[in-house]
Formats: sequence, C-alpha cells, structure tokens
Amino acid sequence: MFDDAVLIALGSSLAGRFGSREALLEAALDDFPAAGLELVKRSAWWRSASWPDPGMPDYLNGLALVETALSPHQTLAALRRIEAVFGRRRDASNGPRTLDLDLIAHGRLVLDEPGLTLPHPRAYERLFVMGPLAEIAPEWRHPVLGETAAELARQAGVGVDARPV
Repeated sequence: MFDDAVLIALGSSLAGRFGSREALLEAALDDFPAAGLELVKRSAWWRSASWPDPGMPDYLNGLALVETALSPHQTLAALRRIEAVFGRRRDASNGPRTLDLDLIAHGRLVLDEPGLTLPHPRAYERLFVMGPLAEIAPEWRHPVLGETAAELARQAGVGVDARPV
C-alpha cells in the first residue's frame, strides 16, 4: 500500500509573518499542489522541545503523505523553494527556523548521493517524525530497516517528548 508513498516531514519553531506555527504549517501544505505535491494524507501537529538544544523555541511537527510525478531530486528542490518562500534561512544547523521540510522517503527508493539520502538517514530515530508517520500510516515499512512506522515510533530515542497537539 505504501510502495509509492512520498513522505515529507514538516516542522516550525518560528511563526514568521503568520502569527502562529500552526498557521504557517497549514499555509505550507496549501502550497504543495502548486509545487507538484498532491496531499493524500497528513498527521496532526505534534509539539516537542527543540533538538538538540531544548533551550531554543519548541517545535511543531507533522508528516504529509503526497503523490507526485517529480523525481526525488525534483521533489527536494520543490521543498527548498517552498521553504524559501516561507522565510527559511540555512545559516545555522539545527537552529530555530520558520519552516523545515524534509524528504523522508520517496517510495521504496534507497539512495545515497551528495545532497540526498533516501530514506532520510536519521528520521527513524526521531519520535517527532515517526510518531506523526505512525499516526497516518502505522504499517509503512522502512525501505532499509524493514520495520513499520509504529515499531520505529516505539523505539525512537530522539524527541521522546513529542506529543500530538
């Protein structure tokens, strides 16, 4: 059922011009179709402490399952363009940001190239990714590890405070 699933993680710790992170994330989802990303299913928003520095603003995260005719590289480029429209600056690793869009999986594709690794190399460790994924697609299987989203969510060791809002 999930062999063609394209999974995109969304996150925000700064509302930017939108007044709330929820409004910003909803507006980002609204921009997906124009970028060639048709929303099939999405999770609730999940709140978690900032990682790796919990002293920074909390994050709001979610997961979208989309259909697209775009290649993985085209999908990643589309996500970067959406981030830029929403004020994302890439000047500090793991710092606060208006919008973070991560390509988690593109079907069953396994890829390790400069600038793009699929499935996302650390997503399975993060409850703020696996929790939302398990919410909407608990039986999705990791293309390398073979474990389901539900199993990976139970095992996640990063962002263990993540909870649906």
